[in-house]
This record gives sequence, C-alpha cells and structure tokens, in this order.
Amino acid sequence: MNLNLFNTHSLAGRLEIIVAHGNFIAYRGRRGYRIELYDLGSFFAEIWYNPENNYISLVRGFKSKKALEPYINQINLMEMFDW
Repeated sequence: MNLNLFNTHSLAGRLEIIVAHGNFIAYRGRRGYRIELYDLGSFFAEIWYNPENNYISLVRGFKSKKALEPYINQINLMEMFDW
C-alpha cells in the first residue's frame, strides 16, 4: 500500500486499511478529539475520533515529518527513519 492509493479510498476504506495493516504508535488529544497515529510502512496515518459523539471525522495519511511533531514528546520517532 502506498500513500497515493490509500488516499483514493473513502473514509471507511482508509479506516479498514489501518485496522488491517497499521501498527498503532501513539495518541494525542486536540479540541475534544482523540487522534491516533499509525505506521503503515511507507507512510503514517491518523484517525480523528470524537468520543463525545462516538464519531470518526477524519482519517488521513501523510509522509510529512512535520505532521509527526505533536507526537515527539511521547515516543522517539527518530528511530523510525533512516538518516
């Protein structure tokens, strides 16, 4: 699976891919959301879940190292990259 193919799927399809192939890394909170980070090999994905209304509003894939910054305090992401 690559990021371009992942992003062609519906929200439900992206969620299924994460459940089947993703490795949970960490979670964070923001504006009432529980945001879970997953490793999918060649890219990362986040699931934005609102526990107040039990609704997943966003499932997004990305490769950006900048998008990983909110997780820096929880885990050592540097180990995941070949520098």
